[in-house]
Amino acid sequence: MRVLHVISELGAGGAETLVAGMAAHGGEYGWESAVASGGGFRARELAAAGIPTFPVPLARRSKAGVLKAAWAVRRAVTRFRPDVVLAHNVGASLVARLATRRPVVTVFHGVADADVPPAVRILRRTSRHVVAVSPATADQLAGAGLPRPAVIRNAVFARPPVFGRAEVRASLGVPAGTPVALCLARLEPQKRHDVLLDAWAAVDGDAVLWLAGDGSLRAELERRAEALGRRVEFLGTRTDVADLLAAADVTVLTSDWEGLPLAVLESLAAGRPVVATDVGGVGDVLADGGGSVVPPGDPAATAAALTTLLFDEPVRESAAAAGLRTVQRDYDPHPLLKSYDELLRGVR
Repeated sequence: MRVLHVISELGAGGAETLVAGMAAHGGEYGWESAVASGGGFRARELAAAGIPTFPVPLARRSKAGVLKAAWAVRRAVTRFRPDVVLAHNVGASLVARLATRRPVVTVFHGVADADVPPAVRILRRTSRHVVAVSPATADQLAGAGLPRPAVIRNAVFARPPVFGRAEVRASLGVPAGTPVALCLARLEPQKRHDVLLDAWAAVDGDAVLWLAGDGSLRAELERRAEALGRRVEFLGTRTDVADLLAAADVTVLTSDWEGLPLAVLESLAAGRPVVATDVGGVGDVLADGGGSVVPPGDPAATAAALTTLLFDEPVRESAAAAGLRTVQRDYDPHPLLKSYDELLRGVR
């Protein structure tokens, strides 16, 4: 089966991580995979591994941009000749539908609540099937009028670290015994780094916050963090997430909305407990331990949860063990690939 993934970019985001893992491992289920995207370091990695990649200009939510992207995807379809197109999120689904009459299946990774109704209107016209990445996301879509979508929960394609904990910390100027919290998130409004920085200001003790990601809010957030000095480090976009996880003690995500964030699953798979807002599928992931859920937009609750996990080692170790059990039990990549394989073969 020939599967063409369509996604806006292939950088450091969660959907991009999932696409890269599916394209790299789809061969285990008889797939020949290719990816059409706006590029990024994961596209380069896939190309180096021999997986066909096709450039697509970013649509930028303009009519002209969508048409240019659709022409690029049409060229990819002509060259690769897929049996099915797997479009990741709404914009990619629209572009794919304009580009080809071949079956389009959408993976819905999530949008803000206000954007769900218009997303459903588009998906009803573009997609043969819609896959939600968590039950909570499926409920969102169904509530807005989409016939019940399939649910295939995201999974972790784990990568071992290249460098050790001590080496990574030394490279970033952090002593071995200093507690470190890591946030893996683009610096965009959805991720609410403003809430995280307010929470970090209330965390007492000698600890460091690493912000791994880049985006439109970087300059504003750097100004906001000036008063915190070296307690906050902006690391930019990183390709060494496994190394950063090995060097950190906990991770944190303060988003206003999510589908099923890969950052949470990757953290648990690395044995790092998580503090995250109770949005999308996060509560389900952490229901049996693995960290703490906090209300969105609540710096005080975030600070309290971070303080406990950073400075209470027995609690942190217990949460880490629970999270690892959850990932191994519920978020293994093989059931994910098997479920997609059955779905995609049924629509060819």
